[in-house]
Amino acid sequence: MSGAAGPGPPAGPGRSPLPCAPRPAVPLQLAGGAEPARPGVAVIDLRFPRGAAVDVQEIVFRNFYTAFLSVRVQRPGPGGSRRWVTCLRDLCLMPCPHTEEGSQDYFCLPRQQMLCDMDQVTAMRFILRQPSPVWLHFTIEELQIFPPGQKSPQKDFPSWLSQLTPPEQPASLHGEFPDPEKVSTEVQQMWVLTEVIRARQAAARIGRFDVDGCYDVNLLSYT
Repeated sequence: MSGAAGPGPPAGPGRSPLPCAPRPAVPLQLAGGAEPARPGVAVIDLRFPRGAAVDVQEIVFRNFYTAFLSVRVQRPGPGGSRRWVTCLRDLCLMPCPHTEEGSQDYFCLPRQQMLCDMDQVTAMRFILRQPSPVWLHFTIEELQIFPPGQKSPQKDFPSWLSQLTPPEQPASLHGEFPDPEKVSTEVQQMWVLTEVIRARQAAARIGRFDVDGCYDVNLLSYT
C-alpha cells in the first residue's frame, strides 16, 4: 500500500482543510524507562473542535524522517459508543529507513486507500515508526484533513460551454423555388414553341422561290 508523494503540498484549488488541532508527536517509552525506546515509535493525536464528527476525504502531510505510518480513527460504534478502528496500516514513507529518500516528501492519502469507512470521524491517531537509529527525531508536519469535495468535475460543464448559442439552423428553402413540375411543363412548352418558330422560319425562306411546289425560273434568275 502506498500514497501519492510529491515535491509540494498536493492541495487542489478552492479546497479548505477541516479545522483541527493535532498534538505534537509523543515518543513511546519502555515501561519503567525514562528514555524513549529506540528504534522509535511516536504517536500524534488529532481531534476536531467541540468533538465534531466529520467526513474525511483526504489526509495531506509532509514527512519528516518517519519510515512507516499507521492511522486509526474513532467512529460510532454499536449502541452509540465510540470505538477505534485501524484505517491504514504500516504505510511505507521511506523505501530505506537508513537513507534520505522520502524523508521530507509530501503525501496525499485519499479515502479510497483506507481500510475502513471515513465518515463520522471524531478523532484520529497517527502512529509513526522509525526503526533506524540514524534519525533521532521523526514526525509528520503540515498535517491537513480535507472533507469530501463537490460533485465530480467530469459531470459539470465549463461555464463557457453554457454561454454558447445553439448552432444556427439553415434557412428553409422550401417555398422559395417554384414547383419543379410546373417548371418542367413550362420548359417543354417553350421548347415546342421554339421548334415551331424555327420550322416556320425555314419554310418562309424556301417559299420565296417555289410555286405550287416548283421553282419559278424567273424568280431564280433575278435573285
